[in-house]
Amino acid sequence: MDKGAIILERIVQAANIRQKVISSNIANSDTPGYKAKDVKFNNLLGKEMKLAATDTKHIGFRKSGEVSGRTEVEDNPSWEDRNNVELDVEVAKMTENSLLHDAAVTILSSKIRMYKNAMRTK
Repeated sequence: MDKGAIILERIVQAANIRQKVISSNIANSDTPGYKAKDVKFNNLLGKEMKLAATDTKHIGFRKSGEVSGRTEVEDNPSWEDRNNVELDVEVAKMTENSLLHDAAVTILSSKIRMYKNAMRTK
């Protein structure tokens, strides 16, 4: 696979990780003392995708392991029960994350179809 497919695969993995965290926030929206969490994509993907110069005129992509991220506690003001989950904010994050995931899957599927078509024509 090419570099673009690898990046798209990682975006899908990152979106899956973030979806679990957001789902947990929504599930715990009524839990006293629960603090909302989130996974930041720049942290998640920035550590995993490293560019390495192999030549002064060439920048190459160095593939590393699976995507993993650090979950961070959101610093939102708390309600009376010390729970800081705002359901409308979490639903908006989930919608945004789903759109990112779906776009990456659609583009990745198109790349795979292009490879299949190229193999059939040879």
